[in-house]
Amino acid sequence: MILRLAFRIGATISLVASLMGVTGGAFAMASDWSVNDQGKLRLVSAVDGVGDRKSIALGLEFKLQPGWKIYWRSPGDAGYPPRIDWQKSENVASARLEWPAPKRFSVLGLETLGYKDEVILPLKVEPVEPGKPIVLRADISYLTCDEICVPHQVKLGLDLPAASAKPSNQANVLARYTSQVPGEGPRHGLSIGAVSLTAKGEEVILNVQATAAEAFVKPDLYVEGPEGAFFTRPKVSIASNARSAVLTLTAGGVPQKEFEAAPLRLTLVDNGRAMEHVVTVRLGEGTVPPVGFGGVTGSQSILTIIVLAVIGGLILNLMPCVLPVLSIKLLNVVGHGGAERGAVRAGFLASSAGILFSLLLIAGVLIGLKSAGMAIGWGIQFQQPVFLVLLTAILVLFACNLFGLFEINLPGRVTDFASRHGEGSSLTGHFMSGAFATLLATPCSAPFLGTAVGFALSRGPAEILIVFTALGIGFALPYLIIAAFPGLATRLPRPGPWMANLRRVLGIALVANGVWLLSIVHTLVGLEATIAIAALLGIVPLVFVARRLEGSRVGRYAVVVVTSLTVAAVLVPVFGPSVTSTKGFSTASGVWKPFDEAAIPRLVSEGKTVIVDVTAEWCITCQVNKSFVFDKGEVAETLASPAIVAMQADWTRPDPKIAEYLARFGRYGIPFNVIFGPKAPQGIILPELLTQSAVMSAFSEAGSDRAVVSK
Repeated sequence: MILRLAFRIGATISLVASLMGVTGGAFAMASDWSVNDQGKLRLVSAVDGVGDRKSIALGLEFKLQPGWKIYWRSPGDAGYPPRIDWQKSENVASARLEWPAPKRFSVLGLETLGYKDEVILPLKVEPVEPGKPIVLRADISYLTCDEICVPHQVKLGLDLPAASAKPSNQANVLARYTSQVPGEGPRHGLSIGAVSLTAKGEEVILNVQATAAEAFVKPDLYVEGPEGAFFTRPKVSIASNARSAVLTLTAGGVPQKEFEAAPLRLTLVDNGRAMEHVVTVRLGEGTVPPVGFGGVTGSQSILTIIVLAVIGGLILNLMPCVLPVLSIKLLNVVGHGGAERGAVRAGFLASSAGILFSLLLIAGVLIGLKSAGMAIGWGIQFQQPVFLVLLTAILVLFACNLFGLFEINLPGRVTDFASRHGEGSSLTGHFMSGAFATLLATPCSAPFLGTAVGFALSRGPAEILIVFTALGIGFALPYLIIAAFPGLATRLPRPGPWMANLRRVLGIALVANGVWLLSIVHTLVGLEATIAIAALLGIVPLVFVARRLEGSRVGRYAVVVVTSLTVAAVLVPVFGPSVTSTKGFSTASGVWKPFDEAAIPRLVSEGKTVIVDVTAEWCITCQVNKSFVFDKGEVAETLASPAIVAMQADWTRPDPKIAEYLARFGRYGIPFNVIFGPKAPQGIILPELLTQSAVMSAFSEAGSDRAVVSK
């Protein structure tokens, strides 16, 4: 009796299970297959219930017989894509079909785009009432082609119960095809640069510049434009470094006037990676290179960029990078106490000229490096030990001057002018202080500055010069305001004995700045070379002291000796032993891991949230961000979460890969921080100067719920 009952129960369970498998029940989370001679298709779901989700991931799965294909959303010269009618469905507000990157097929001169063998077209279904069952009823029309084409009309159904939204047995394969849907470029290390449309007879020529983090293998470009237009297979010219290419296509099918300001959807594919970007370009014109979030877009004019450059230059006065040179600016101001208004105006105009000269000099160097095909960026001179040693030597001379060890002997005419207008009014001194302050202010990026510099360095020499001039005006604006209203400085107390104490304090600040520069030199050239440089520059003050000793031979030739010591210090990095030190943030212990761009898409697909911090030893703002944001509070707790992967890219030394990575986001300076996550695979760019709230907000926006540590 018991055995008979057990047999009947088992048979009933088997029958129910088999029926559910046939009808596409909840266990399988897939509809019945619709089968024909060319293949079969069905609906699949990534979850086995709707839960309380506002969006449900599904897919339309095709398995085709050998040789047969279906078409992409833009099929090319022939065919049409699958179309779905959801009218008979229940509790469905919208259903959006997504398209993995297709393949190109060439038959008898016809170019078509589509899929062969097997593909899942992801679906994003939004319910009218989250938490209630969804009844999917799809009327699908699609075309299959081989040597002939066969149209099909099928009906599919799938019911999703009001159960918890646990991953189904279809979730992994559906996620694999979802990851193949082109998105913003940073996810796959691709970037689309300048785009231009030109008329050639009755044809229209489209040129697209593209770059890649890893070398191009076989890039292709699919273009969707005005309705009825077609675009040929692109002619591809790949640069010698294989990381940049120009793709040229011929367009037709509609009158040329249809291309006037028509939006073009560009899909760039290469060796399993893909990106998509929509751009609007007028016939006969080009676009500003589009970049990632927070960068320059094609709609921004040069006038907008100039305004941003002026604002960024002004804000640069308040950034931590400028604090070490505050002594130079402060001395400029207090030195004018009680002076004549004309002398004050001339002095501050000279300082402004020094700032502009220094920035235009930097612009000229960057133009030369870019013309030579080298990687460029804001503050890259701090990666060069020769520049750092020379800058340290100048700091030592400034400090010796503030300590009263020597005075600068000026030409006769300048000396006469100074004597007529009082102490501290040397135009040469003001000019040099402005130029020197600018050089020391370049290791970091201020708000708005990154956008303006990114625009300039991605364009030609004219734009670079214009933007850097605007940047100089913004940086010099406080000087220009005092020049316009000299009473702001003349009302200060007259220079007197109190100035001597102030000069000593400011001299100590410059010495501390020099020690910081030598710490960066240590990172680049090693300990032994740094000790040699410090010893040579440390003798300089002693030479000036000896100059005051009566009968000192060293003092008699002080200028020659100091020049020789400076030249010797500068030459130490040139002729010293090469160093392969790995000192830097990228090898730091703790939560931070070395930067691995190729791993980011995989980590995001696994549900991880990834933060990338591009930093350097010479970037003071980077170190401020680290001390006050990354190493403290809620951000530090979140970084320790297993759902967070923290990567640091060390740009202390020149690194073309890091420079190219920044350029793809339209950035050429640091600090640079970006957060990737399941909700933001394209990345969310953070501001230059971080706050706890800004970082936590980006984590929340980019990551899954479990990726953020909530207090």
